[in-house]
Amino acid sequence: MHTVNLLKHLVEGHEVLAYAVIFLGIVFEGEFIIISTGILAFVGALNIYSAFIFILCGGIGKTFLGYYIGNVIEKKWKHTKFVKYLERRVSHVMPRFEERSFWSIFISKFILGINNIIIIFSGFKKVPLRIYLKAEFISTLIWAPSFFFLGYFFGFTALNISHEIWRFLLIVLMLVISFIAFDRLIAWLYEVFEEFFNGNE
Repeated sequence: MHTVNLLKHLVEGHEVLAYAVIFLGIVFEGEFIIISTGILAFVGALNIYSAFIFILCGGIGKTFLGYYIGNVIEKKWKHTKFVKYLERRVSHVMPRFEERSFWSIFISKFILGINNIIIIFSGFKKVPLRIYLKAEFISTLIWAPSFFFLGYFFGFTALNISHEIWRFLLIVLMLVISFIAFDRLIAWLYEVFEEFFNGNE
């Protein structure tokens, strides 16, 4: 029977690769990479401080890269189907984006699957860099430790139930699915609030 130590030794044996994956994963995804990093830090596979530094660096990289991509899209592919999809997606979730760009960027950080789009859209719409960076940096300083310690909690919970690796991973999966469902509920409530707010103006 394999225990969680197998996972720990596997990651420890490829530590440099693990940190590279964390950095690139944060740039192109985010939440699940941070949660996974928190879990690995809890079981001792990663150094908590080093992992957190790579998380923050990835978050900063995403902030600048996404805005740059948005600028490039605005200059070269302004009238493409992708841009129309982007605008529809943002207007559905954040209908008041142009009026409240700071809060739209800030809140998007905590809605799964929407932040990357909002970051690119900010560059596309040329949101003033001062407002954009302020929203991104403040939200990242809350978002990164929150998801990291959520992963830490998931690791703690799963390990207290079982040290057997497959049961441990199954429990983690169930916790992540529960979190996704909760996040979707919050996102839906926010959309309802926005629609109600707009309808009463």
